[in-house]
Amino acid sequence: MKRLLMILFSLLGVFGLYYFMLPPLNLRAPAFWTFLVVCIVVVIAIITGFSYGSRIIVTKRNNKIPDKKYLGIFIGIACIPLLIILVNIFNTPLFRADAYYKRIEVTASDFNKDVDLVNFDSLALLDKDSSQKLGDKVMGQMTDLVSQFEVSDLYTQINYQDQIVRVTPLEYANVIKYFTNRSKGVEGYITVNSVTGEANLVRLDKGMKYVPSGLFWENLARKLRFSYPTTIFGEVNFEVDDEGNPYWIAETIKYSGVGLKREVSGVVILNPIDGTSKKYKLEEIPTWVDHVYSADLIMEQLDDWGAYKNGFFNAIFGQKEVMRTTDGYNYMAMNDDVYMYTGITSVSNDASNIGFILTNLRTKETHFYDVAGAIETAAMASAEGQVQQMSYTSTFPLLINLNNKPTYLVSLKDNAGLVKMYAFIDYTDYQKVKVTDASLGILAAANNYLGREVSSNEDILEKEITIRDITSGVISGNTYYYIRTDDEVFKAALKIREDLLPFLVVGDKITIEYYDGEIKEIIKITS
Repeated sequence: MKRLLMILFSLLGVFGLYYFMLPPLNLRAPAFWTFLVVCIVVVIAIITGFSYGSRIIVTKRNNKIPDKKYLGIFIGIACIPLLIILVNIFNTPLFRADAYYKRIEVTASDFNKDVDLVNFDSLALLDKDSSQKLGDKVMGQMTDLVSQFEVSDLYTQINYQDQIVRVTPLEYANVIKYFTNRSKGVEGYITVNSVTGEANLVRLDKGMKYVPSGLFWENLARKLRFSYPTTIFGEVNFEVDDEGNPYWIAETIKYSGVGLKREVSGVVILNPIDGTSKKYKLEEIPTWVDHVYSADLIMEQLDDWGAYKNGFFNAIFGQKEVMRTTDGYNYMAMNDDVYMYTGITSVSNDASNIGFILTNLRTKETHFYDVAGAIETAAMASAEGQVQQMSYTSTFPLLINLNNKPTYLVSLKDNAGLVKMYAFIDYTDYQKVKVTDASLGILAAANNYLGREVSSNEDILEKEITIRDITSGVISGNTYYYIRTDDEVFKAALKIREDLLPFLVVGDKITIEYYDGEIKEIIKITS
């Protein structure tokens, strides 16, 4: 009977630990080894308690000495971290620098070809903090819900029905509100349009049962773990499909060694209403899912790509061609996908970027743009310096294609977190900055920066022209071509088509996109 009780309590102790710690039963997961060590200690404590009551030592020949039958177990526990270190050492960059360098495939690309000119009618100006304020405001107006639920701080940016929005679920306000509302579940989620600022509460016909604030078997993490006991999970995001149905998107992770060289192997998509879920390989993931790879993982892999091109020792000592990501990132919406932007700078911590990176967070397709410019923090400081008497703080920059030039756009906020001004900063020269009162609108800010009138992308015209005369000139270090037709004059920067403009001659026909004016500014040559 005593032995049976000892086994029963040991099993209950192990299950209790598993229930609360929720480790993956996977030898490559660090959490599994932590769980194993804790389980061994707890089981020994239970056995010891049954054998000796509260005593940890036994008396033998009137001398107190440790019970030797547990000595080997404790030595084994002490050896676990040593074994992990031994296994991992052969999977570190010291021996596998090339594998770390190749964690992410980076393609050199042309910014003007890949990134369309900014459309001010669909520019996602709202950052996460501003979206949270709008979401809280909407929630505060729902008197029947505000006392029962609170708004999650997730605010995932997605493309939804051709609009750029942030979505976030409601959560149970506290434990008591969980018990009083669990029969119906969480009744909705909030969407905030990142362009217009319109915020809405979407009420669901059936409530969401499986959320992070749920308890017992309705807790999201516990539901995922017991459904997939061996799977290692990464970041979990909240998204909605094209019909507005809510889902949890959980990264599935694989490691080399124990906890090294993290990589996404797929996702688990879980329906929070009925708890059904499905695991997808990378090539099977539905296209409506925008966040497969977390931004933090991409930043980690980009740092390895920048560090280990020429081996481990070069990354530490010689540092030839060693690069790193800058201290921050932002999101861009393009081609119905969400991209992560970050700058690439040298390890010397100067105030300039070697170039910048765009990564598709659904496919991990990554492009490097070899355009030297200002580091983001320098651009932010430059914008703040224009209004230093007001003590406004800058948001992390958006990178846009303005007039065929990469340009930083930041919002300047007051102490209450309200946007007071917009600032455009030249990417290649952060001292060229213009700030404009936000109440005038983003188009006024763009006009102020460009020094001409632009109302929207509708101002872009297209036509085929025949060249009657062409000449070039240099203005502020930049080469421009002036093209005359029978009755019009056009101006085109060399960077628009370096492969074409120098070779155009009288009589050539080209199709262009341009802004109207006394001297019409060509922004794109399509043929």
